[in-house]
Amino acid sequence: MRGTGVGRVKVKTAKGRTAQSTRWLERQLNDPYVRKAKAEGWRSRAAFKLIELDEKFGFLKGSRAVVDLGVAPGGWAQVVRKQCPKASVVGIDLLPTDPIPGVTLFEMDFMDDKAPAMLRDALGDAPDLIISDMAANTVGHAQTDHLRTMGLVEAAAWFAIENLQKGGAFVAKVFAGGTDSELLGMLKKNFATVKHAKPPASRKGSVEWYVVAQGFKGRAEP
Repeated sequence: MRGTGVGRVKVKTAKGRTAQSTRWLERQLNDPYVRKAKAEGWRSRAAFKLIELDEKFGFLKGSRAVVDLGVAPGGWAQVVRKQCPKASVVGIDLLPTDPIPGVTLFEMDFMDDKAPAMLRDALGDAPDLIISDMAANTVGHAQTDHLRTMGLVEAAAWFAIENLQKGGAFVAKVFAGGTDSELLGMLKKNFATVKHAKPPASRKGSVEWYVVAQGFKGRAEP
């Protein structure tokens, strides 16, 4: 590697490294959010996405029971613990996550039928905030990738509607174009406000956006 321009790092092509991985490494090394995350002790640059979303919408303030879907590597859970040190926090991910003080972690698929009950039991109370940075593994086909990720978003939204405390909030990653009309309608029916946002920490070339639903109206009586 060698420096080019004003502090920019250029990565030389190495034996065994694909052009794609070389571009990814170069992008990481030149990403100010990556450097800032490392300097401040955050596990990933994604921490700044949650920080920026919260600065705009204020959903973390007063949260006392939080579920983090797609928790690995733990950047969002770190933010929650810092902003809400007294909150109970439970996270789940298919990937392993190194322990985070004050966070209960499950290494399993959120789509597993047992997952919702495990999360509720571990939290010990109905959540007042559910955050989701889940995204399906991409296969390189835009429409397929979108549908797979939106399937996770829909599952997370249903989990929120079935479990949130009245007045609670739901924050989830979606793809460009935002939430599809059916899911958006469901969220608007169940939350006082539903907004889409792309935090500055999201890379300009990224197709990710976030939906922020606040003021859960509560489950209808049977």
